[in-house]
Amino acid sequence: MHDSERMTAQEAADYIGCHKETIYRMARRGEIPHWRIGRNVRFSKSSLDEWKEHQELQSVI
Repeated sequence: MHDSERMTAQEAADYIGCHKETIYRMARRGEIPHWRIGRNVRFSKSSLDEWKEHQELQSVI
């Protein structure tokens, strides 16, 4: 994975269009793809793209 694909919680929140605390809450609940490095939570742009596409499909059904 390239560094340009790795995102902090704030970057992921900006990318998805929600508040940073919402991203943390979704990560704690296992609702959004993420991984931890110590106490830091990180996100992959490609995983978030797949997650967003899945969410859009679910909202249509």
